[in-house]
Amino acid sequence: MTRAGNRSYEGPDDLPAVIPLFPLTGALLLPRRALPLNVFEPRYLAMVDAALAGDRLIGLIQPRIDRSIGERERRPPLERIGCLGRITQFAETGDGRLIITLIGVTRFAIAEELSTTTPYRQARPDFGDFGEDFRTGLGEDAVDRASLLATLRAHLDANEMAVEWSHFESASNETLVDGLAMMSPCGPREKQALLETPDLATRAALLVAITERSLAEKRDGPKPLQ
Repeated sequence: MTRAGNRSYEGPDDLPAVIPLFPLTGALLLPRRALPLNVFEPRYLAMVDAALAGDRLIGLIQPRIDRSIGERERRPPLERIGCLGRITQFAETGDGRLIITLIGVTRFAIAEELSTTTPYRQARPDFGDFGEDFRTGLGEDAVDRASLLATLRAHLDANEMAVEWSHFESASNETLVDGLAMMSPCGPREKQALLETPDLATRAALLVAITERSLAEKRDGPKPLQ
């Protein structure tokens, strides 16, 4: 079960057949994790208003990473997989923006993007490959927690960052892995790879590899292209 605010979702049957899409480069949302967002474009303000008047669900997805883009591109091709989130908090800023918090419900694949009259994009989602997203803590025992924490500590030390270490030590493996994945400063391609991993242990191992590569580049400089 995934709980998002006051709603619980047992599985795909609890979800709508059509969802609005929020394309956002470099953003990663995962089930049961919270992501704050600053919404300011008129089309996405309209999307949030519609979601708040309905089921409060929004599909967060990245524009396709390998595309060639122009500065004014309004309808970029999208990655195939995103994450559905529910708005659990929102606030008006007084200058036309909205600050919202999404809690991830489940990943989805775009089955079909629809032609609509709304200023924002909509799609039919396919949740078929992501039924396990509704199972809290699935695969925690397979995570190499020691390796993850050691790599995290090396990252913090290399960047001279002070944190309350007990928060990491007390977190469950799911909370630790997915929280760190979402907070990671890695690029859009790595974010998409973390989203698409098949299980928690694979996501943890990928996160360690990404962090170790970043540490090596910080220490030795980026390697030249071969």
